[in-house]
Amino acid sequence: MLETRCKTRELPNFLKTREPSRVVVETCAESFMVADAALELGHEIRVVPATLVPALGVGSRKTKNDKRDCRILSEASCRIDLPSVHIPSAQSRDRKTMMSMHDVLVASRTAMVNAVRGWMRGQAVRCSSGAVETFPTRVREALEGEVLPSHIERVLGAIDALTTQIRETVREIERVAKSDAACRLLMSMPGVGPITSVAFASTLDQVARFPDAHKVESYLGLVPGENSSSDRQQRLSITKAGCSRMRWLLVQAAWSARRTAPADPMVVWSLEVEKRRGKRMALIALARKMAGILFAMWRDTEVYDPTVGAKVTAAPEAKIETVAAAS
Repeated sequence: MLETRCKTRELPNFLKTREPSRVVVETCAESFMVADAALELGHEIRVVPATLVPALGVGSRKTKNDKRDCRILSEASCRIDLPSVHIPSAQSRDRKTMMSMHDVLVASRTAMVNAVRGWMRGQAVRCSSGAVETFPTRVREALEGEVLPSHIERVLGAIDALTTQIRETVREIERVAKSDAACRLLMSMPGVGPITSVAFASTLDQVARFPDAHKVESYLGLVPGENSSSDRQQRLSITKAGCSRMRWLLVQAAWSARRTAPADPMVVWSLEVEKRRGKRMALIALARKMAGILFAMWRDTEVYDPTVGAKVTAAPEAKIETVAAAS
């Protein structure tokens, strides 16, 4: 009916002039902005996964441009009901952005610290160990009052400034976690703090869109992959689908739970897995189990209860004593 070019920021105004229609857009940085505008104006929205569009013909014969892509997606939408990714809420997107900016600050500070450490090795100077927040002070003390080169002093000043910004970001994340009922529930589990709880809640966005814990574990890429054909069956490592940062945070939460709650049933279970499969697989298994438990806690609005679903197993010493007493 109509083919025209439109600037991205003018799309909401363009959609106002159209009757209720189906708006199809490939996943990109601007897709959710377009989706919000379309839904607000009463349109039907389809945000097609970028991994699917090649199967629809986008980029075929090594020819790809915006006009051709639009025509292909429009024709496909007339024939089939195109699947759409989940459109996260504005709150979820805001929290994801806040977490991403925190990661950027931490990564920038780490790069600067490593650069200064490399310069110190070239000068055969070593500073005392300590927290990264005190790194600039320890560097100055290690040089025993020597005047630092201006380029090194600028980097140390930037590290101090970034440390201040990171502290403010962490305090903001903590305020968000304390003010959110779901995050307060999630933080009742050992090893889960404000950053992990906010990231988990923003990644899932709506707990009702997952039918069970296994779907959540698969969504986060913590389930084993498979490469089977006919009678041959082959299990692979975890799929690593979904948000890599959330997966990393769950593994860190598993480490923290092992340190802070060694007697917790889920930690005891992971230690038994470690005896058979090694520490690395045990940690991934514990992270997967924690993801499922966090989902169940959020779904049922219940705080963490270590006895739910736990199989209490007596220690070997206790079993020996029981048998001896019986005999």
